[in-house]
Amino acid sequence: MSVLIYAESDNGSLRKGAFEVASYAKGVADALGTTVTALTVNVSDVSELGNYGVSKVLQVSDNALTKFQAKAYSSIIEQAAKAEQSKVVVLSSSTNSKYAAPLLGVALNAAVVSNVVSLPKSTSPFVVERTAFTNKAFQETQINSDVKVICVSNNSYGLKETSVSIEAEAFSPSVNGGSLEVVSIDKATDKVSIADAEVVVSGGRGLKGPENWHLIEDLATVLGAATACSKPVSDMGWRPHSEHVGQTGKPVATNLYIAVGISGAIQHLAGINASKVKVVVNTDPEAPFFKAADYGVVGDAFEVVPQLIEKLKAFKSTN
Repeated sequence: MSVLIYAESDNGSLRKGAFEVASYAKGVADALGTTVTALTVNVSDVSELGNYGVSKVLQVSDNALTKFQAKAYSSIIEQAAKAEQSKVVVLSSSTNSKYAAPLLGVALNAAVVSNVVSLPKSTSPFVVERTAFTNKAFQETQINSDVKVICVSNNSYGLKETSVSIEAEAFSPSVNGGSLEVVSIDKATDKVSIADAEVVVSGGRGLKGPENWHLIEDLATVLGAATACSKPVSDMGWRPHSEHVGQTGKPVATNLYIAVGISGAIQHLAGINASKVKVVVNTDPEAPFFKAADYGVVGDAFEVVPQLIEKLKAFKSTN
């Protein structure tokens, strides 16, 4: 009857989102008086999950699951949930989990609630809070199904260490990926991935050309951030489409989002609105982004960003 999580990984290493999901599931498990079980795929070292409240890990090792396939992965999560008799299954809000969640909901006859941002307000009835209307509002949702699938919004709950003893056991589910075959995967080359980043530095047409992108990269390096861009920038080929953030690109929910030379089209704002602190640098004081930003600098990026980089370097050198 444990709470089950799917702990996502990349190239055999657990992703940051796995620990946030584990932290959230531990809170739910405490409220229900039970424990947390994690399902991992092709991950050899799972010990760190114990730092975030996971007491049991079901380890799947199968070369057929090297590349994510929604049908196959939802099937093994389903089998793990049934094996553990889990009434609550917790996933992240990553792209992969969003593909798998509805398939899992159908298989388990479960309600699926996405973009959840806090622990249940009550467990009987089971009520959670989620974002709605492209993160412009919060919604309380009552889940009436026996089995519940919850997708936790990225960077909403945070990492909460709760060390427990952990045991791992091999889990060998039947694997059926259907007729779908993943031929190749193109990945961004950022030092920090947008999906896992707590800080994102994003650039727009105000940078005037790809030759000036070093400003974004230099600022991101100082902050340990991922780099991103607006849709026009990726459309013009300045940056790869994998870096395009916004409603029509990758949605982000970072702790800090810095927009340089981005005016703030409604589609862009909708995709980054869940970020906790938004900072904009733009020469146009009437740019829409200023209405959505927590902090704004009216100025030329070619003057503001180098000064900001120097100030940050000086601050880091003494702190």
